[in-house]
Amino acid sequence: MPILKRKIPKPGESYRVKEPRKYIDLNEYDSGVEGQAMGPVVRVAEVYRYEDVRKLSDIVYNGDILMIDYSSIANDDLTLRRIINELKSIAKDVNGDVAGIGRNFLVVTPSGMKISRKKIKGLS
Repeated sequence: MPILKRKIPKPGESYRVKEPRKYIDLNEYDSGVEGQAMGPVVRVAEVYRYEDVRKLSDIVYNGDILMIDYSSIANDDLTLRRIINELKSIAKDVNGDVAGIGRNFLVVTPSGMKISRKKIKGLS
């Protein structure tokens, strides 16, 4: 039978019990913003096929900003090209903008919002 050894605290120290890390579940976090009309809202979506663009177009037409994760179709060049062309057409209709971010994200903005193509470098 093994003998359990406990560290004996030095004078002035106390036993510390390590608490597990606490994480914030963002689904449970209520900022109170959802019900208020403050302006455009950033919506995040995933695209799995060309037909998904129809549902996403309403978001931009309603004035919200759309971030699209297209990683599931990144290897399908034809579908990706069709989706990008459709998103460019939607942005042109509303006088908005479309830009790629990273390798698998697109951002579509509504009327009057443009996306800067300049990256802000770290301030070291």
